[in-house]
Amino acid sequence: MSRPERLFRLLNALRVLPKPVTAARLARETEVSERTLYRDIESLRSGGVLVDGAPGLGYTLTEDPTLPPQTFERIEMEALVVGLSDVRQRGDPALAKAADTALAKITATLPERLQRQILHATHMVHRYETPSKETPDISDIRHACWDERAIDINYCDANGVVTGRRIYPLAIAYLDKGCGLLAWCCLRQGYRKFWIERITAFKPAEESFRPERARLLRDYLAEFS
Repeated sequence: MSRPERLFRLLNALRVLPKPVTAARLARETEVSERTLYRDIESLRSGGVLVDGAPGLGYTLTEDPTLPPQTFERIEMEALVVGLSDVRQRGDPALAKAADTALAKITATLPERLQRQILHATHMVHRYETPSKETPDISDIRHACWDERAIDINYCDANGVVTGRRIYPLAIAYLDKGCGLLAWCCLRQGYRKFWIERITAFKPAEESFRPERARLLRDYLAEFS
């Protein structure tokens, strides 16, 4: 790991982890010795990052000059907390972690008064009825959506029949019963919703559908609205 990458990881850990965070925890997060960690904290301080704390006391990021200041209405901050809390509960592991990181970055840009408000938000999300199966890691599917690239899948339908299909992944939808992939199915020549847990095999294809994605998604949503 390069030094700039290590310092970036340390800065992100200071944003995300509960405060104050011990040197031992930071060292584990950045995969360095505690001696190296202390040098890295001094490097951040030299670069203008305000990090309070000392060995044995833990560390707190109190000012982060790498992020521009933000201003939100209090109701907007409550909305952010609710939305990102829902992502943490319903998203796959990578998306849930990204929600924590995003909230930490937003909080770090706020003045101290607004930081207290977002840390003590009055709205929260707790779903007693969770999906029947834990959301699997969908990183590869997400990247296929971003890249607007076709994928070849094996899909098990409700009757247990598995078919091979080439699809154009358009969007990932978190629905009441679980996580679905909205797509154009080349086999059926129509729009389909595929439950993520029923995709038994996945392989990216070379075919790109980039010129068509916006139209396909618009028509899909119009057809089923």
